[in-house]
Amino acid sequence: MADRFTLIVNTPDREFYRGDVTMLELTTSEGDIGIYAGHIPLTAVIVPGVMTIHTDEGIKKAAVHGGIIEILQSQVNVLAEVAEWPEEIDVNRANEARIRAERRLKSSDADVNIVRAEMALKRSLARINAVD
Repeated sequence: MADRFTLIVNTPDREFYRGDVTMLELTTSEGDIGIYAGHIPLTAVIVPGVMTIHTDEGIKKAAVHGGIIEILQSQVNVLAEVAEWPEEIDVNRANEARIRAERRLKSSDADVNIVRAEMALKRSLARINAVD
């Protein structure tokens, strides 16, 4: 049996997840990270992507739209702007958002906010990839 740690994921409107896990995978501003029990203490910025939670019962995926992760000795805290389980995601709406963001990024319109369009694209892809 693998070593475990407590994972707590909170969003502004709910406690999204709480439980013992064997591994957590997500994307930080420095790149992808995998966390096992006994990981060195760390605080990092989360960017939009898929959060993969490994438990004794299996793997759970969720879309996370950014936030902060705090890794402690026996507990990991995730404070996410938004976190969604695959069944909560409207895939058609996510695809429409992806198309809109891609269209904005390809546009030659000087009024387009590139950073905002890139973030919209990342968030829509996080939703789509969490469902796959």
